[in-house]
Amino acid sequence: MSDEYRDELPEELDAGGYVGPYRFPNNNRRRISALILAIAGAASITLWAISGSDAVLVNRGFLYGGLFLLALAAYHVVAGVTLRVTETDALVAATREVGFPIGHASAQLSWRGLISRPTWRILLYSADDPPTKRGLVQVDGVTGAVGDHIVEDNPEDWSSLDR
Repeated sequence: MSDEYRDELPEELDAGGYVGPYRFPNNNRRRISALILAIAGAASITLWAISGSDAVLVNRGFLYGGLFLLALAAYHVVAGVTLRVTETDALVAATREVGFPIGHASAQLSWRGLISRPTWRILLYSADDPPTKRGLVQVDGVTGAVGDHIVEDNPEDWSSLDR
């Protein structure tokens, strides 16, 4: 059935077939939705204000809905901070924090708190073979400051992987 709708990732988020360094979408795109919400909220409040008290289809719900949309727009503006720290910068900061040479590492972009502050979570292993240490480091995506971090001896048993 060729006319059937299929859900798919937006082109900018589909990393399949992409060659080169991957750029994470920036948080500041939330400001676009903030503008749309603010326009809809202002239009709703304006419609409520210009309609008379005897209006049939426009009531106080337009006022409350408009105020809600304006509040939501303000949240999107506050939460739409710009991601300034790249994955590579976060890996460098995490390497400095743990204090041992890094072998394999993985970075994940996440968001913390009510204002969804972008934060890199870096999982890393020591460079020895097999790795004797591992760590998890959180790096702020706006300032590059290292937050929480855990470093421990690697508890994984690699003895079955004889070389």
